[in-house]
Amino acid sequence: MAAANANKTPGNAGTKRRFKLWMMFIVLFMGWAAYTIFEQMQLKDATNAKLAILQGQISASTKESDALKRQIERLNDQEYIEQLATKEQGMVKEGELQIFSD
Repeated sequence: MAAANANKTPGNAGTKRRFKLWMMFIVLFMGWAAYTIFEQMQLKDATNAKLAILQGQISASTKESDALKRQIERLNDQEYIEQLATKEQGMVKEGELQIFSD
């Protein structure tokens, strides 16, 4: 009986040591994984903020582009050009009088 107990103790101590090493490895790995996930979440938030800013800039550029396209289309219209010439340059056709308002 004494010999059987003596044989179990050293093997049991080695098993406990291996188990502790294995658990330490798992804890370290899980710590690294948690740190990596937290870091990636922060990077994702920063990237989403940049994306929102860029989408706002794209939206503003698209609106400006559409406004410029409308203006180009209007500049191809003869009546609009006449209106601009009258308003901005004070030009009138022969026989017409320009009315000034104060």
